Amino acid sequence: MSNNNKQNFFAVFGLLFGAVCWGIIWYPYRLMADAGFSGVVSSFYTYSIAVLVGCLIFAKRWRGVLALPKSAIFLCLAAGWTNLSYVLAVIDGEVMRVMLLFYLSPLWTLVLAHYWLKEPFHRLGIIAIVVSLLGALIMLHDFGSGNWPIPRNQAEWLALSSGMGFSLTNVMTRHATYLSVQAKSMLVWVGVSGMALVLLPLMGQTVPAVSVFDATQWQLMVLIAALLMAATVFVQYGVTKITAMRASVLFLFELVVAAVASYYLANEAMTWNEWLGGALIIAAALISARQHSAVEQG
Repeated sequence: MSNNNKQNFFAVFGLLFGAVCWGIIWYPYRLMADAGFSGVVSSFYTYSIAVLVGCLIFAKRWRGVLALPKSAIFLCLAAGWTNLSYVLAVIDGEVMRVMLLFYLSPLWTLVLAHYWLKEPFHRLGIIAIVVSLLGALIMLHDFGSGNWPIPRNQAEWLALSSGMGFSLTNVMTRHATYLSVQAKSMLVWVGVSGMALVLLPLMGQTVPAVSVFDATQWQLMVLIAALLMAATVFVQYGVTKITAMRASVLFLFELVVAAVASYYLANEAMTWNEWLGGALIIAAALISARQHSAVEQG
């Protein structure tokens, strides 16, 4: 196997591995919630484990921390909220509705890139915006009730905000060419654990002592941390090696994994309008990726 083929193989593997991880990671978090530990507490511990292990693995790069510009702090906060709100959403909400609301992120990315990075709207971009909004309206509409087609609970609002945070993170990352894969990964992990630490007192909670968790719960948290670390690093590697369009198609495998897992593990099934709206949101994501590839190529 040639060097290029090896890189392509590992890039594809990395993206698919990340999609599988994010498609099933809600389940161990729900097990922790069933044991009485909130998503914020679980996130603090799992991402803190990732930070500690990352500090050991990337120890030689500590000197570069002080050289990071202030913009890295904002990237850390945006990435932190993105991941924390996503975890909280999938714990309490219906998995597929949460993920589809998150997958509205290409819509927000197009808008942010236009007004912040001054990227022009192209025909494909406008089509993607219209299709994604139509999909969201169909998915969120409760036919027969007359209610407005908006998120119906806190989990869905969190999912929506997570998608917005993901878009903001992507736009900020376009400026962060000075950051390595390791630095970006650490910023994500530090951002989530730090955000969780800030939210705990606001929610009237405290950080439980390590002795509160039993062996099974520690095993769950270590497993989650390992999946998070592997997924973050593999995905960061994958997106640097293959085109945005191909990466977006591979990312959608997360929805397949989540649909199967939520059906068998949580007995969740989607209604016809959620399937239709979801299909339009996925189509919009692919259209958005095609525009991004076209812009990069020419």
